[in-house]
Amino acid sequence: MDFGFSEEQEMLRTLARDFLTKECPKTKVRELEKDEKGYDPQMWRKMAELGWMGLVFPAEYGGTNASFMELTVLMEEMGRNIVPGPFFSTVVLCALPILEYGSDEQRAKFLPAIAKGETIWTLALTESSGSYRASEIRLTASLQGADYVLEGDKLFVPDAHIADYLMVVARTAEEKGPEEGVTLFVVDAKDPALEVEVIPTMAGDRQCRVSFNKVRVPKNNVLGDVDRGWSVVDFVLQRAAVLKTAEISGACQVVLDMTSAYANERVQFDRPIGSFQAVQNKLADMFIDVEAIHYLLYQAAWGISVGSPSRLDVSTAKTKASEAYERICVDGITAHGAIGFTMDHDIGLYYRRVKAAEFVGGATDLHRENIAIELGL
Repeated sequence: MDFGFSEEQEMLRTLARDFLTKECPKTKVRELEKDEKGYDPQMWRKMAELGWMGLVFPAEYGGTNASFMELTVLMEEMGRNIVPGPFFSTVVLCALPILEYGSDEQRAKFLPAIAKGETIWTLALTESSGSYRASEIRLTASLQGADYVLEGDKLFVPDAHIADYLMVVARTAEEKGPEEGVTLFVVDAKDPALEVEVIPTMAGDRQCRVSFNKVRVPKNNVLGDVDRGWSVVDFVLQRAAVLKTAEISGACQVVLDMTSAYANERVQFDRPIGSFQAVQNKLADMFIDVEAIHYLLYQAAWGISVGSPSRLDVSTAKTKASEAYERICVDGITAHGAIGFTMDHDIGLYYRRVKAAEFVGGATDLHRENIAIELGL
């Protein structure tokens, strides 16, 4: 099996690495952790000019018609630099389902603006339990005249404080199964009947609580079919799991490189600490995990890219990545010694994002269930 990149993918990777190294150094990451918006609008515009927002869109919507593999390559590079901002929430969580399930009118209306970097989107899915299960959808949408009226709360909505649109998962009917009676709506994030509260997080990302106080949404803002929206949610979660794994893969590679370099430079007892077996074993384990994540990631991404997605491959990759990310960061910090535990060292920037990355696209318990189901258990 050939895991090599095509010429176009190598060019994209090189371009992304060079751009992000220049435009998003760790000093900027730290600045944006404290910034109210949580992202740099100027860098956002530059990313749009490079065609990243519309990377997988057809040319008619302002895109470059790249494949899911190219998007995976790009997300891996973003993970290397832990790029703050609403790219994941806009492109992965919202643009992909619009492209797949949106009507012609919705695609024409929304996708060109996303490709130009003119609008920011996010997905309002989870509620009080923080679970990605259909049974936990309690926010209601009732049809009243020509509009649906949304009532309820959503928690852990990324970037809602800066969003122009929300893609909201609501319950429109009580059916026999929890996955029935779920519908997705496109909601104006500036609606005065919406209340948004930013929730402080260890990761420094912008998670929000969004309250819907009888928000009116026209019928033509339904994405997909009424009462049959869970298939759209599942589509989003599968792709989000792979692309978050790509971010984790890039981040883990940097932590490994950082730790390996330090082990060769730091001298104790008149020799580099990398010459001690205990440190060598940690680095060997980190390398094994990094390689495993990388190969599992591209196996899952390839399946989606060629139109044969595998739930088993997706859940295997995400579970491995979520668990290995923490191990790699902890071992990296341990190898660095006392300096690794300081807020000033870059390795801490990656560790603070471990738990946030685990839950995006489904936590390990959910993906283990998926694996068991795929194994026929």
